[in-house]
Amino acid sequence: MTAQRLKDRIALITGASRGIGRAVALAFAREGAHVLLLARDRKALAEVDDAIKAEGGTATLIPLDLADGPAIDALGPALYERFGRLDILVGNAGILGRLSPLTHTSSEHWERVLAVNLTANWRLIRTLDPLLKRSDAGRVIFVTSSGVADEARAYWAPYSVSKIALETLAKTYADETRDSAIRVNLVHPGATATRMRAEAYPGEDQSKLRQPEELTEIFVQLASPEWTATGEIVTPD
Repeated sequence: MTAQRLKDRIALITGASRGIGRAVALAFAREGAHVLLLARDRKALAEVDDAIKAEGGTATLIPLDLADGPAIDALGPALYERFGRLDILVGNAGILGRLSPLTHTSSEHWERVLAVNLTANWRLIRTLDPLLKRSDAGRVIFVTSSGVADEARAYWAPYSVSKIALETLAKTYADETRDSAIRVNLVHPGATATRMRAEAYPGEDQSKLRQPEELTEIFVQLASPEWTATGEIVTPD
């Protein structure tokens, strides 16, 4: 039997109810981690929990809207009381928002996308940093964009701005924690069959795209204590 690479690690995954987050949660559980599943949809979280338990894994559900700043701020102290540390954070959750010209983008739309895709991850870093520092090998993984951010493509402004800013946020945290046991990296998943991708490209045949389950190996590697690089953007083969 293959040794579990994340045995007894405590891993928090945002956006864990579907897509990449769900696939990563299941993979981490198979590798022996106790996974903390965070998303807004309670029913979908329960379904992921059932799938994990069916395979002998364990999970804790955290129904939470990442636009709720005070709720994120309270997360660190609550997890400290329950677990005393955090070994892995996967900042996967993100929203596309409506694609529209900058001049037609409402302040509500702009602020919601930035709140979920960027500000929530800053708040997660701030509230979870003390717990990650209590781990012998804290690992942080953020999911960055496709090429949209780098291209500054028309009509994608809120999403692309949030993702390019997330890359800077992650690299800054990596630099600030370079002399600690924490390692911070990003995964650039490329074209993957997810609900968000379907929203952006409704006419695309998702059966021809990479499936979320095909990405999980790189997440497991980045989450393992053996991974030592930090501040990198990793693109799966």
